[in-house]
Amino acid sequence: MAANLRALAARCTFAVVDKGRSLSDELPQQIAKIDIKDKGLLQELCYGVLRHLPELEHDVRDFIKKPLTGKQRVGHFLLLVGIYQIKYTRIPDHAAFNETVSACKPLKCEHLKGVINGILRNFQRQQKQLLEQNIQPDTSKLPAAVAFNHPSWFIKKLQLSYPESWQDILNANMERPPMWLRVNTLHHSLEQYLLLLADTDIKHAYIDEKSSAIRLVEAVDVNKLPGFQLGWVSIQDGAAQQAAHLLDCQPNDNVLDCCAAPGGKTCHILEYSPKIKAMTALDIEATRLLRVHENLQRLNLQADVIAGDAASPEKWWDGQLFDRILLDAPCSATGVIRRHPDIKWLRKSQDITVLTDLQQDILKNIWSLLKPGGTLLYATCSILPEENSQQVQRFIDLNPDAEHIAITDNANDIGWQILTNNNAMDGFYYAKLVKKQP
Repeated sequence: MAANLRALAARCTFAVVDKGRSLSDELPQQIAKIDIKDKGLLQELCYGVLRHLPELEHDVRDFIKKPLTGKQRVGHFLLLVGIYQIKYTRIPDHAAFNETVSACKPLKCEHLKGVINGILRNFQRQQKQLLEQNIQPDTSKLPAAVAFNHPSWFIKKLQLSYPESWQDILNANMERPPMWLRVNTLHHSLEQYLLLLADTDIKHAYIDEKSSAIRLVEAVDVNKLPGFQLGWVSIQDGAAQQAAHLLDCQPNDNVLDCCAAPGGKTCHILEYSPKIKAMTALDIEATRLLRVHENLQRLNLQADVIAGDAASPEKWWDGQLFDRILLDAPCSATGVIRRHPDIKWLRKSQDITVLTDLQQDILKNIWSLLKPGGTLLYATCSILPEENSQQVQRFIDLNPDAEHIAITDNANDIGWQILTNNNAMDGFYYAKLVKKQP
């Protein structure tokens, strides 16, 4: 008997929101239970519910007398899945009703069939009436978390940090991210690969001149990309592709990519600067390093891959100083929410202080491995100043041998903050530090 997709989506979103599991860990387990042709729909349901969670929760509260708790809690997430289908997908309403109610059996909450069926039909009637009367929902009286589908603490931080653009950032987080390609210039030039794309009728929307990143008009299956399995091209957001040219490795450099998994930037540096002396890819999680090995193998690149704690280099470092260090620091990942909507519900306000302390600790310890005259590129996929410009300024104030090198045209900027959807890129931050000669 085929697995019920709505039941799997309810289990998956329940595991993320109530159990604190990562969507990237939970979703593959559910996908493994279904036919590959249904993968897209299951992803759509899970990502959609997590994108719109406060709004869907608000919709449910309008129609349910008593919240579903305890053993019935998974039924609550089934309701969210059902309402998301009616509100945001092209699935016919009758199919949404039938499949969602049928999911009660595998979820072992058959006693909720009548409740769930009634709520979905009442919601659908309300939506139909609003549409017929051309009435737009009034969000002005809603709590900010419901109106913008983000946690309140995060909205407040954005309002303080970006008073002119906080709503733009929140809106960008609700969009589906574009697909960016990184051409392996060891095989083809950018121009050559663009011709290959044209031959395959894959259209591009934008080319970043600095990094040679390509943004496609629409996402495609990776196996349709010319030479993907041969290592001619990789998938990597345009913001993440800035690292290789900003690090600017020179021939015979000894290079460290710190917190390297899954290895996209490691591989890009090796493609971009093939004459370096050596590359060390470090990450604290040995299981995540499997992805680094896979990427290196597909691209036919070489690196010394080490499982180790960046905050404790004495446990893994061989004593050879590095000319270039990329520190892609552990962070809140608030710049990649559009790709990982579960971040909104997994991350808490108090996590930021813990992360900034960890970042400073890693910075201090990794800085000692850099040669005088060497360059450290600090990077995060965060848009919070505490983790970025404030963090780097704090480090410079504490370390007189650290010189900040401007990246933007504004010399007063501490680093380069890319906000989500700037040039359709993810939110990202870079700061370039050079160790002064004694």
